[in-house]
Amino acid sequence: MTGAAHLEVRDLRYVRPDGRLLLDGVSFAVGGGETVALVGPNGGGKTTLLRLIAGELHPDGGSVTASAGVGFMPQLIGAGPGSGSVRDQLLAVAPPRIRRAAAALARAEARLAERGDEATQLAYAAALAEQADAGGYELEVVWDAVARDALGLPYAEVADRPVASLSGGERKRLVLEALLRGPDEIVLLDEPDNALDVPAKERLEHDLRATAKTVVLVSHDRQVIAAAADRVVTVEDGGVWVHPAGFATYAEARRRRLGRLEARRRDWNRERARLRQLVHARRQSAARNDGLAGSYRAAQARLARFEAAGPPTAPPQPQNVRMRLRGGRTGKQAVIAERLAIPGLLRPFDLEVWFGERVALHGANGVGKSRFLELLADAGRPGARMAPGPSRPPHDGTLRFGARVLPGLFVQTHRRPDLHGRTPAAIVMADHALESGEAIAALARYELAATRDQPFETLSGGEQARLQILLLELAGATLLLLDEPTDNLDLHSADALQQGLQGYAGAVLFATHDRWFAADADRRLHFADDGSVREA
Repeated sequence: MTGAAHLEVRDLRYVRPDGRLLLDGVSFAVGGGETVALVGPNGGGKTTLLRLIAGELHPDGGSVTASAGVGFMPQLIGAGPGSGSVRDQLLAVAPPRIRRAAAALARAEARLAERGDEATQLAYAAALAEQADAGGYELEVVWDAVARDALGLPYAEVADRPVASLSGGERKRLVLEALLRGPDEIVLLDEPDNALDVPAKERLEHDLRATAKTVVLVSHDRQVIAAAADRVVTVEDGGVWVHPAGFATYAEARRRRLGRLEARRRDWNRERARLRQLVHARRQSAARNDGLAGSYRAAQARLARFEAAGPPTAPPQPQNVRMRLRGGRTGKQAVIAERLAIPGLLRPFDLEVWFGERVALHGANGVGKSRFLELLADAGRPGARMAPGPSRPPHDGTLRFGARVLPGLFVQTHRRPDLHGRTPAAIVMADHALESGEAIAALARYELAATRDQPFETLSGGEQARLQILLLELAGATLLLLDEPTDNLDLHSADALQQGLQGYAGAVLFATHDRWFAADADRRLHFADDGSVREA
């Protein structure tokens, strides 16, 4: 590792498949060994920009130059059906030559199992040689260290485990470790801190400070950015603004920049008004005196040149996400659990959640917080039986809900197969009986109107999150079960969610590692590694 790998993005332009311009004239450079954070509103193009740099998308203009191999961590890891094994996931973030060699070796092994003629054996031997030359076997040694750090087990024991069986945090740690230890010298990380518990976030901050790799990361976690980023690049309104220092000075620098942009815009408007008034005055003078016609034409030409040059860059449009999570009155006791347990995961515990309470669920990744929220959502759905059954997560003990309690679940990894292939407008109209105008108005409150005709799976992580929250609002849920709701939300949207919850009538249980978001909790439940659940 030399730490000298650099990256240059020059005049990048990208048009969405629906014809809308997303990025235009994007230029910035990342020096060797530098860590740069990309920030900006959800849907503003941060993930698209990473995918363009990674080569997953092709720009409509401009270029990307990388001096070394590029490894890419996507925002969502193993969230869909058929996402494969741990081995498949590690291969997915390996260098291209290793991926090709592994695929060729798998095909050769399959043919060898069917027939053992000399040609097949020779092809298998050639595939083995290419796997070795590509560095595949050396990388498996790295993967063993990766598996031990991320999952606590050697690679041989977890290679065939479905990646979908891992918690969101375990998936993140797996890919993070693979990229930071792997051969690619340029690493692109899309929301690497999502789903990580506090110790894992602190480990991430340490690893990013310590690595010699060149890193570009998208994050909305201010603490991670402040701890790890050398520079901050803001993606907004189709372009970028580069802050040449870390996050500690970012807010003040951004405030000053917006002030300058507004002042330049005002000055430009005043100057245009003055030139137009001058043209008007010269035209009137020329009408009375033919000798002043030249002065009139000169004033016209000056105004034309001024307007042709165009106004200075406009300040970015402010976000205006308005969440109306109303809820409704329920029985005083919203949730009553007695000796509740999930075999092999949670030991028996008692719990009472009262109307209006905000209860934060804390604990390391994989200790059962998500499973507990899923159990509550499933048990509280209309018509659900109170005893365990084949359609329910297995559990022991009793679980009861107060009168008029209707749970709504926000899914951490956005695993919503019921929404795939459907557009936001179609979803809210069909699932919540809204007319077209009502649907667009509701989407507009969540700044989703522009995405109304995009398939759900093509939305950014933050847009998917905002849509999920809108669906909870429209469903009238009186018990909100939120699994890492701020993970993909930009700072403005996360603040809007917090404000929406302040006026919400109903109980809220939320699992989070967001220290800022958790500050408003009335109570805290700690889920321990030994399966115990207690008041924190």
